[in-house]
Amino acid sequence: MSFSSLSHLECSRTGERVEADQVAGTSAAGAPLLARYDLDRVRETVTPKDIAAREPNLWRYHEVLPVRSPEHVVTLGEGMTPLLPTPNFGKHAGVPNLLMKDEGLVPTGSFKARGAAVGVSRAAELGVRGVAMPTNGNAGAAWALYAARAGMKSLIAMPDDAPSITMKECQSAGAELYRVDGLIGDAGKLVGAAVAERGGYQETSTLKEPYRLEGKKTMGYEIAEQLGWRVPDVILYPTGGGVGIIGIYKAILEMQQLGWIGDKLPRLVAVQAEGCAPIVDAFARGARESEPPAEARTIAFGITVPKALGDFLVLDAVYATDGTAVAVSDQQLLAAQRTLTELDGTFICPEGAACFAALEQLRESGWVGENEEVVVLNTGAGIKYPETVELDAPLLGKTEPIPAR
Repeated sequence: MSFSSLSHLECSRTGERVEADQVAGTSAAGAPLLARYDLDRVRETVTPKDIAAREPNLWRYHEVLPVRSPEHVVTLGEGMTPLLPTPNFGKHAGVPNLLMKDEGLVPTGSFKARGAAVGVSRAAELGVRGVAMPTNGNAGAAWALYAARAGMKSLIAMPDDAPSITMKECQSAGAELYRVDGLIGDAGKLVGAAVAERGGYQETSTLKEPYRLEGKKTMGYEIAEQLGWRVPDVILYPTGGGVGIIGIYKAILEMQQLGWIGDKLPRLVAVQAEGCAPIVDAFARGARESEPPAEARTIAFGITVPKALGDFLVLDAVYATDGTAVAVSDQQLLAAQRTLTELDGTFICPEGAACFAALEQLRESGWVGENEEVVVLNTGAGIKYPETVELDAPLLGKTEPIPAR
């Protein structure tokens, strides 16, 4: 069969069918477009056993990815991150069957590499010469680096207080980088206006093109494969723009249609910071869409998204799986980050740490049971956020002895 079984694109609001083999943004209704595949053909020609024999990267699932030809694949080896037991934190939180999907180990140091790999590959295949996007940091860094790999240009705008390391990644990749005195939405308006004046550029803002989501959904495929083609009881995901949790839910539905997993759905938990929790607020109201907070600020910079284009898709995924949405304070997430590092030796990003803090809340309330299998997504490497840890170590003179203990 062909490398990809991509059939068409579909409006996430109206179901309108859109041709896939052209550069696409949002639908006529202004909603995200979702890639659809000929899953019947995939089911007849590919099995989980076939996939197990392939190289350990996200392209092992190429039949359900949008790139038509392997020659257009732009890769840095992304995917197949470990599903790591965290037994000591699990014991601490009262959830002994606790696993962490560690996305800090992919190229560029965050899960954003998945979306960039697939998005840039498809853009290159469709003849795009440059990608442009607003970002809170890691996505821009990933897209700039993958664009460089593909020989494409990149235009990146990010809030001035975004992590400096991500700005340096963009600069190193030769991106056209701008700092913006505002939030990601402000950066987005500037990028949109710039793309309208440039030929050959595609705006690749969150869910304003259809293929970043396809890269992110491979986390769902990997979790199922790593568990022996089944799903856990609960999955917690740090939620800003929401592409990760939307993608995991999409992957689960696809795998069910393929017959690769059973009918069970994991309960999906959208985790946000109290300083920017529009999804949590909407869930508490039973709403289908979110309202932006008056002011948004949290140390978990990657989830500082006041109004996500795909907020209704996040909420749909949470409602459909009997999941929930939880907000934690910066103090709580930093404490969880420190506790996990001390107990299990893994230094994770503040967004991932928010999920561990949320898990403690959910276990204490009884929403998560002691014997349930729980997967927490860590979306980036802690070393990209040095400001989350204060250095407090004595300075010794050259001949000053280390104190006895």
